[in-house]
Amino acid sequence: MHVDVLYQAYFNACLILLAKPNFDDPFSSGLGAKLNPGNPYNILKKQDAFGTFGGPYIIGLLTEVATRALKAVWYQKWFVHRRLRPETYAGRIHRAFADSVNYPLHPDLQQAAVLDKAFEHGVFKYNEKLNQGKGGTYLLPMAFPEGSPIHPAYGAGHATVAGACVTILKALFDEAQIIPKEMLMMPDPSDPTKLVSYAGADAAKITIGGELNKLATNIAIGRNIAGVHWRSDATASLKLGEEVAIGILQDQRATFNEEFHGFTFTKFNGETVTV
Repeated sequence: MHVDVLYQAYFNACLILLAKPNFDDPFSSGLGAKLNPGNPYNILKKQDAFGTFGGPYIIGLLTEVATRALKAVWYQKWFVHRRLRPETYAGRIHRAFADSVNYPLHPDLQQAAVLDKAFEHGVFKYNEKLNQGKGGTYLLPMAFPEGSPIHPAYGAGHATVAGACVTILKALFDEAQIIPKEMLMMPDPSDPTKLVSYAGADAAKITIGGELNKLATNIAIGRNIAGVHWRSDATASLKLGEEVAIGILQDQRATFNEEFHGFTFTKFNGETVTV
């Protein structure tokens, strides 16, 4: 979060998809992934994809869609929704319960047993001089020491960029391609800082599209787990990013000189579309 470029995870995924496989060293190997079956250069014998439909095109488009997605979600944040962050809403809960400030809270929330648990396990004592150190705080524990960002919660920037970038990758590569078992790795249960081969029952069925969906979802939900977003921020923003990516692909289709019949891929909701 603090050190990665916003679209770095998807750029890394793109490089892995483009790089040639090396079964002798899976740690430094790429997948050498096939291009989407709709790519016109799949059937050409004397030409290769490059500025359009090739590696430079894919990498450049991945960057472009990230900026478009960010602009789209920032419009939603400031001009449409302006939703409070979870931490901010927890602050209102704290003022209402600990300081008797009259904030409008839903009755179900006022009776929720989780509030007592939150207060009991508060990460720091609140106003110790007044409550003699009893209890803690209704404020949420945060993954980031600086707390949540000060811009609105909905939609989620990371989730929107995730949805956009992963949609581009699913559209430009063959999402149905099975990942070779030799390339499947997982954290070592005894030492999570190391990787070991994955040998689960589904090892022969893991696809590029499935792994890309996991990547987008993990990053989107990870922001929820960190305490800076609501669940709907992630789920809805993935779809917003997806629509941004589809819009760019639709616009670019009209500019191609190649005979092109569209990219077919699967949306996050399971629907198959051709763009």
